Amino acid sequence: MDWRDAEANYESDVLGETTLARMFEESVERNADRVAQRYKGGIYDRSLVAADVVPVAPAGDYADLTYDEMQTLVRRLAAGFRELGVADGTRVGLFSHTRMEWAQCDFALLAAGGVVTTVYTSSSERQVKYLLGDPDATGVVVENADCLRRVLAVEDDLDLEFVVVLDEIPDGSGMSGAVRDRDDIYSLADVHALGVDAYDPDAYESWVDDPAMDDLASLIYTSGTTGQPKGVELTHRNFRANVNQCYRRFGPRPDVPDRPSISAESTTLSFLPLAHVFERLAGHYMMFAAGATVAYAESPDTLREDFQLVRPTTGTSVPRVYEKLYDAIRAQAAESPVKERIFEWAVGVGRTYHETDDPGTALTLQHRLADRLVFSQVREAIGGRLELFISGGGSLSADLCALYHGMGLPILEGYGLTETAPVISANPPDNPQIGTIGPPVVDVDVHIDESAVGERQRREAAGEVGELLVRGPNVTSGYWNRPEETEQSFTDVPANETNGASAGSERWFRTGDIVHRRPDGYIEFRERAKQLLVLSTGKNVAPGPIEDAFASNPLVEQCLVLGDGKKFVSALLVPNVEAIREWADRAGIDLPDDRQALCRDERVRERLQREVDRVNENFESYEQIKQFRVVPEEFTEENDLLTPTMKKKRRHILDRYADDVAMLYETTSPTSE
Repeated sequence: MDWRDAEANYESDVLGETTLARMFEESVERNADRVAQRYKGGIYDRSLVAADVVPVAPAGDYADLTYDEMQTLVRRLAAGFRELGVADGTRVGLFSHTRMEWAQCDFALLAAGGVVTTVYTSSSERQVKYLLGDPDATGVVVENADCLRRVLAVEDDLDLEFVVVLDEIPDGSGMSGAVRDRDDIYSLADVHALGVDAYDPDAYESWVDDPAMDDLASLIYTSGTTGQPKGVELTHRNFRANVNQCYRRFGPRPDVPDRPSISAESTTLSFLPLAHVFERLAGHYMMFAAGATVAYAESPDTLREDFQLVRPTTGTSVPRVYEKLYDAIRAQAAESPVKERIFEWAVGVGRTYHETDDPGTALTLQHRLADRLVFSQVREAIGGRLELFISGGGSLSADLCALYHGMGLPILEGYGLTETAPVISANPPDNPQIGTIGPPVVDVDVHIDESAVGERQRREAAGEVGELLVRGPNVTSGYWNRPEETEQSFTDVPANETNGASAGSERWFRTGDIVHRRPDGYIEFRERAKQLLVLSTGKNVAPGPIEDAFASNPLVEQCLVLGDGKKFVSALLVPNVEAIREWADRAGIDLPDDRQALCRDERVRERLQREVDRVNENFESYEQIKQFRVVPEEFTEENDLLTPTMKKKRRHILDRYADDVAMLYETTSPTSE
């Protein structure tokens, strides 16, 4: 049987058509004694710990909650939230980092009949006002004193009936007085106590089953690289359908018993924002439906330590994290010239071995040696049990993906949008194709609108190239209070043009992304349609593949490609300053201490020019970087140059470095073909 047929016909108790709260309850029945959550001590002043509701975790280590214990918490919190007025369709904000209480509150609010609307912890007061005001939130769950301060600063513009704080508010924070003096601010332990007194099993069962599948479960605001975020309406059906679709792709299948999979035996390390749809589905709903263990990292900066403590079997992340993880591995290998040469040799062997259909005896022996000398140590550094990574939320460099596969750490790249809850396609564990985002998941129809690209692109492709249109049970019905933008996001496709998709009058969602669907059904991501650079010569250039080509480069930390409306392509390069200094030391070059001065140093520029030339070899002449500027500041969420999901805010970067961009095009323009 073909793997696609096996996937479509797959049966499991995990699959179903239930509300999200009922999905959790059914998972508890199957997995009551398994570990559901692992939480780290010494990070948060958890009010649930202070009230002896959950045990204290050792500082710097993890404690566990079983599914049965998590269920008890969720039920009591649900009853407590009902006491605060949460009922059918009440919208409540969740304003916290990714942690165990986020997950508990999510399931509790859904069980109580609420609609969860998410707020990123990086949100300013202005953004908090919008993200709570636009959905007309009745209440908000905040993490700590800092989040509480931002909410109270704008509460006059909101209509909040209650605020719940996850952590104890310390004296001296400026917020302890407000908590003492007001009767509408509660700790999470207070909500739990209310629930202990109010909980009734029969009433709880009725709350869980009361929402219809097409009732709203969550409003997730797009992080927005440009413009005001839009609230994407996602129902219980949208999320539940995508859990089913993803579990069919990643769950354990009897026809391939040894393939890596997501199951009740899995452990994941969760660190991406749960406010974002990718982690919410792949690292939260799917994991808890499967009966897996979810451990919460201290922060993205402590991943190496947390990998060692948790020893996960799987993990979900965005390309930027895989890039930084690889940089850390490579930096450790570069402690001495000998170790660095061995590492680079091993990486080359691993990539070649993975990309060769029949490696032969010599290459196989080299790969075994590389594994013993390098790859086994890399795997052990991240816990020694990792079976698969899942990548989403952006385009992953094919070269970097091949490196991970070669080290025995397969990354399965997928693709989706907030509006599709989110997964549209993903590489299957038993047949991954590097450089693709996999074939569509079950019950997702796709159509390629070839009118969105030029004739040359259509002619050169083996398959179809154009804007990706999708439909399926995981697709949103639209945006909150945005009827015009909802209408613009959907289109009709005549039945005779649906490229083999099932006929019907249902509207198709316009992803805005240009893709190539290969003859084998796998999809290659090309570019956001709005981000395509149209040169003044009329040539279209996709910046993503060029930027991705620097992902595993030891000297370039980040790259932004530009040139829209210009005669040629140029770039802003953020150097890996530590690696640049190591190169300079080996070359006997004395570089300035000041970071900005280093970026202006002609010797640094000449060295980076060689890296640019190497990348240029893989692109057409009109796609090659003709000019570049070296900029000193890394693009981060903190300086507002990355979104919370680590996508580049292109407009913000261009504004920040407007003078550098101007200099790129003030000089005599290189010729462009």
